[in-house]
Amino acid sequence: MTLDKPSRNHYSSRRSLLRAVGTLPIAMAALPQRTGAAEGEKIPQIRIGKYLISRLICGVNPFMGISHMSGMLDQDFRQYYTREQVLETLRHCQKVGINTWQGGANSTPRFFDKDSGIQCIVNDSGDFARIQQWAKMGCMAIGHHGGATDKLFRLGQLEQVREYCKRVRDAGLLVGLVSHMPDVFDAVESQGWDVDYYMTSVYPFGRTRAELEKLLPKGLLPVEAKTLDSPEVYLESDPPRMYRVIRQTKKPCLAFKILAAGRRCQSPEHVAEAFREAFQNINPTDAVVVGIYDRHNDLAAQNAEYVRRFSSLSSA
Repeated sequence: MTLDKPSRNHYSSRRSLLRAVGTLPIAMAALPQRTGAAEGEKIPQIRIGKYLISRLICGVNPFMGISHMSGMLDQDFRQYYTREQVLETLRHCQKVGINTWQGGANSTPRFFDKDSGIQCIVNDSGDFARIQQWAKMGCMAIGHHGGATDKLFRLGQLEQVREYCKRVRDAGLLVGLVSHMPDVFDAVESQGWDVDYYMTSVYPFGRTRAELEKLLPKGLLPVEAKTLDSPEVYLESDPPRMYRVIRQTKKPCLAFKILAAGRRCQSPEHVAEAFREAFQNINPTDAVVVGIYDRHNDLAAQNAEYVRRFSSLSSA
């Protein structure tokens, strides 16, 4: 795979420089480039239903131009990830042992290639008609979208999520439940829902201002709270709560946001520590979902190497 490195002229304007700076949290995390070095090496796998899934799944957010970091980085994602580049990245994922990617309602029709051989899990909600669309396309699973799950939980309408899951089951697909809130999984576990897997956010996303005011001392809300109803705040105290849920359930869990949406990517050592922490706190039947932005470095191969290195740390 040919990776696009910035040329000297890339930094010739202030705007280009700012855009480059916007990518630093991810780009700085890269090890020395090893394009293809891990090709052919197998990543440990888990089983969900009849499917074998690599313990590293390619996340969709970079493909959709979503960084959870800055508008400049969002723009960089959108510019880089054309349909052709997404398919190239997914092909490279397969070469380094990643056999599954996680799509979304707005991305899967554009990027799905049933002949590529890579498996696809979709996160969606609401429109029952799309369930049949995903089934016909060849997707193997649908997880109820995390943001929608969390909203309905806050409204006391989690039964709507359960009905959606039943429709997915009727379509013959694997059934997943996605959430950023440990309390959601506690409720679902207590009610014994018929789902095959959970997709669990290690760091919460979408906390309301009111929820943050209960967590943080008065006067210490982030500046984003002045303009956003749900400012993105990632706390050191967050992961243990979700890891508790993951360890206690017998259902396979797909842990995501293990890098705090890029905030733990300041160096290779920080990234390695986040992967190590994740695999120390999940079960052998679980996997991680990590977005890949390979414009400057071979992050697919590097992340695959972390999984091979730390996968055995999962407690029995």
